[in-house]
Amino acid sequence: MKSEDDHSELLPSPSHNHHRPRLNHRTVMSAAIKKLSTPTGFFIFLILSYALGYLSHTPPDFSQSAADLHQLSRFSTQCSKAVPPPDVRQTILGRVFNGTSPWQNFPPSHIHNMLFPDWKKGWDSENPVFGNLIRRVRPKIIIEVGTFMGASATHMADLTKQLGLETQIICIDDFRGWPGYYDDDKSLKMVNGDSLLMYQFMHNVAKVNATESIMFVPFSAGTALGSLCEWGVYADLIEVDAAHDFQAAWSDINKAFKVLRPGGVLFGHDYFLAEDNFGVRRAAELFARLNGFRIQIDGEHWVMAPLH
Repeated sequence: MKSEDDHSELLPSPSHNHHRPRLNHRTVMSAAIKKLSTPTGFFIFLILSYALGYLSHTPPDFSQSAADLHQLSRFSTQCSKAVPPPDVRQTILGRVFNGTSPWQNFPPSHIHNMLFPDWKKGWDSENPVFGNLIRRVRPKIIIEVGTFMGASATHMADLTKQLGLETQIICIDDFRGWPGYYDDDKSLKMVNGDSLLMYQFMHNVAKVNATESIMFVPFSAGTALGSLCEWGVYADLIEVDAAHDFQAAWSDINKAFKVLRPGGVLFGHDYFLAEDNFGVRRAAELFARLNGFRIQIDGEHWVMAPLH
């Protein structure tokens, strides 16, 4: 057996340390700061800071409920008290044309020879939907959002006349067409940047002796509908047939609905048009869902109908 002195040979000397050497924190910090002081180190620090901040942020509370969507879709402007139907024409004449009929002394001499005697281009302008709705609603006021050359407006004027109705039709259009518009068969000359569409529309209305039953507001859909709301001009029947992208159609439908009389009918064209991923259809269907309606199809037109 070995003595204690023999075992002592196996023990480490007092100066030997089995633990890892302690890190010098000052040295580590100095090295880190040195690394960050380089462009590469600073860039990595920024990326890491952004990533950590993004991962730790509180996501916004987005609700997908129909009630919230309905609240977000509301157009808050309150319209004025309704003008009696017999006073609507004079209201527009006073507000837009200083009380004078725009057909007075029409056409101006410098325009006369530039207009086509017989050119009333339109799309589905005499579809059965017009007669179906006019017979059903028997409107005193009709608003048409998107008129172009007046093909559907003059058709509606003829229908109301046949039914013995005293109907005022309000046409909304800026009469600019769209950039690059050119008709394969005919094209109006441009005078100092003016495409002359308004003059051709006015000529077409005058030709069928409808100047007393048709009035127009020559501004964009949003501006004109907002003005009618402000003036208290409401309609029993409104057609929306202006821009075809979702955002524009959505705005037009909402603003048109604000000037629709109780019991009136809102309808529109281009339900099957594929532009903007069927933008008109999406806008009409969303409005119907949020406001308790259903979409009824009549030819190429959609009609906002009650659920029951």
